[in-house]
Amino acid sequence: IFKQIRPAFRYERSLDVITQARDFGLITKSNLILGMGESRDEVSQALTDLRSAGCDLITITQYLRPSAKHHPVVRWVKPNEFVELSKEAEDIGFLGVMSGPLVRSSYRAGRLYNQAMAARAVK
Repeated sequence: IFKQIRPAFRYERSLDVITQARDFGLITKSNLILGMGESRDEVSQALTDLRSAGCDLITITQYLRPSAKHHPVVRWVKPNEFVELSKEAEDIGFLGVMSGPLVRSSYRAGRLYNQAMAARAVK
């Protein structure tokens, strides 16, 4: 679905940017926006790809259509799916996870950053 939603961008290049930032020693973060027509398998694969690329923090949220000119909301994600995805992200090694319908990309960013720094210090 990445190519369909962001045709000017390449998925692999986006992952490469995360890897380069991680290799430089930075805490890395990404965001998954659900409800645009993605499958559950695509979401799981994206989580795996992001973590493998070196992404430390992830936020997962519901897509909210900004205007009639934008991509329509294909589905409203149920709250229990956000809980399941949070657990999945933690299980594959994300150092910080925020998952919910109203979570925004910068939602509690300071808390997530501190969580990641503490986890890195333990390693």
